[in-house]
Amino acid sequence: MTKTLRIAASALALSLAAFAVAPAALAAQNPAGRGFTARDMVQLERISDPRVSPDGRLVVYSVRTMDLPANKASMSLWIADLKTRTAPRRLAISDGSAGSARWSPDGNGLYFISGRTGGLDQVFRTDTAGETAVQVTKAPFDVGAFKIAPDGKTIVISQAVFPDCDTLECTRDKLAAKGAQKTTGVVYDKLFIRHWDAWNDGLQNHLYALKLDGAGVATGAPVALMNGFNGDAPTKPFGGDEDFTITPDGKTVVFSAKLADREESWSTNYDLWRAPIDGSTAAANQTTTNKAMDSQPTVSLDGKAVAWLAMKRPGFEADRMAIMIREGDAVRELSPTWDRSAQSITWSADGKTIYTTAEDIGQTKLFAIDVKSGKVTALTGEGHVSGFSVGPQSIVYAQDNLKGPGQLYALSTVKKGQAPVRLTSNNTQALAGVAMGEPEQFSFSGWNGETVHGYVVKPANFDPAKKYPVAFLIHGGPQGSFGNLFHYRWNAQTYAGAGYAVVMIDFHGSTGYGQAFTDAISQHWGDRPLEDLQKGWAFATSKYGFLDKDRACALGGSYGGFMVNWIASQWKEPWKCLVNHDGIFDSRFMGYSTEELWFSEWENGGPPFAPNTTYAKFNPADHVDQWSVPEMVVQGGQDFRVPLEEGIATFTALQRKGVPSKLLYFPNENHWVLKAQNSIQWHDEVQKWLDQWTSKGE
Repeated sequence: MTKTLRIAASALALSLAAFAVAPAALAAQNPAGRGFTARDMVQLERISDPRVSPDGRLVVYSVRTMDLPANKASMSLWIADLKTRTAPRRLAISDGSAGSARWSPDGNGLYFISGRTGGLDQVFRTDTAGETAVQVTKAPFDVGAFKIAPDGKTIVISQAVFPDCDTLECTRDKLAAKGAQKTTGVVYDKLFIRHWDAWNDGLQNHLYALKLDGAGVATGAPVALMNGFNGDAPTKPFGGDEDFTITPDGKTVVFSAKLADREESWSTNYDLWRAPIDGSTAAANQTTTNKAMDSQPTVSLDGKAVAWLAMKRPGFEADRMAIMIREGDAVRELSPTWDRSAQSITWSADGKTIYTTAEDIGQTKLFAIDVKSGKVTALTGEGHVSGFSVGPQSIVYAQDNLKGPGQLYALSTVKKGQAPVRLTSNNTQALAGVAMGEPEQFSFSGWNGETVHGYVVKPANFDPAKKYPVAFLIHGGPQGSFGNLFHYRWNAQTYAGAGYAVVMIDFHGSTGYGQAFTDAISQHWGDRPLEDLQKGWAFATSKYGFLDKDRACALGGSYGGFMVNWIASQWKEPWKCLVNHDGIFDSRFMGYSTEELWFSEWENGGPPFAPNTTYAKFNPADHVDQWSVPEMVVQGGQDFRVPLEEGIATFTALQRKGVPSKLLYFPNENHWVLKAQNSIQWHDEVQKWLDQWTSKGE
């Protein structure tokens, strides 16, 4: 967790009139101002993690701010009053860094993570005034995630430990001994040897329970809940407190984890495990019959049912996430005919409704699902809901869209049909005088005659009498979407602000259009989505006369980078230049060098040594002889998903062929460019490349 810096005092002077604005007004900006830039983007305040108090009166949430000169982000906690709708206030305890706020069951206190003492992230507690805080945990290692038991008597925290250690002191001693060694060689006898952006150091995330005293402070020795367990909870690399839950009676912890056995790197078999909170017995597997993913357990408030997310096909990371419910020994799928993939789930207080978010035709919506009938109701429309919290009278959710960053909204669950109320007005001053490009969704007939959707974003300060150069953005995943959201890496407005029109196609393989649509790309990386991109480009250039098809560049990252390398030989005619960010050059080598092998093996029909796979069928490396379009390559040195050598090989091939090319290398970035100054450099270099080849810079 990052350390907190003081937010400018001017942020407290929010206009109260802004708090009743409808979602349609989300981030509406001055239509005749300067264009949006990457420097604007990285300095925006980012709202996340809303949590409604037990009585429904307050919502606490996190705000991420950026100190650009220091190249450092910080988190602070804010509270909004849902009854009075007065301006949100920043909690003073944020001065020492604060994030991941969670309410005490009685609603009188807030627990949060901070590194304010000793440099280690620990759990602290404050009241709703937020003036002072007391330290709750004194764990020997960073607290990665935590949860408070519903009865308020226990806290469960995660610690990174050696799984063969029975005590935290054992891990501490082993780390000290390791640090004293003069040798640096590491011996591995199974995969993973590295994951995402970190080498395997032998540590695993394990859960520990501590008793809380009357003041809500941890007391006594921590109780290991996963002793002898070979696996991570929370899961790596992105897991959090959604990976475990505590039953309402405070006696049991249920967590999601995958065994770190010999098959870990090619298995997606995450199971739900049940462990007594007193550590008296070993965790027991609750989902042995499903060999695919089981995740995000959550128990109804009466304790009678547990819901979780589950996939059905082993080895496939982009399978539909179904909502499963267990009541006693009976297990059923909720709304099995709903052809969308749930992202997160929360029970209503009465247990009659489950709330979830899911992608839906370019949007990410909040849905309510009736537990008895399975009826699904969309609660939000256009835009991207990134998080939500359910209270007794309302749901608070964060929503952004292509025209602006996220804000918080409150939607009544008591007064049906009432419009949501906007709670925040972050970035109003930062975006004053900034013109945003106008987005428009379109659809056309793509592969197999099926409907495919896309977006066009007009340049800022659009003039219908002009033609504009085009940035053709190709999303990664490939099971992903360039929908109606405010992206902090591939943000369409950074191109619109520079005078470019933007075209984005959600080709076959994209998410939010039904599972069959998503499935269509597997073992078809180079044909079906390429056909969609070609037909989408033809449709867009015929429908939108302001698109200058003779001044267009194609850009993509990850799978989008693969597609850039693929179209360099298969569909190079429209493009004046290409940009490939962390994209695949040699599909076969990628199958041997990436870390999550299940991905490459599913997408290509097996491991690289197996017969009848598609590694050779759609391999950019085999078509370098046809490359001629100028291409810029961007690569992160800590990218273990698409390793460094893929970017180097792409650049080497371009140079050896004599194709105009550049390599932008970030030694300290992973698959994503996350550091603010590096993000600005990324955008500056890419923009110069586009300008050079579209003649816009002349």
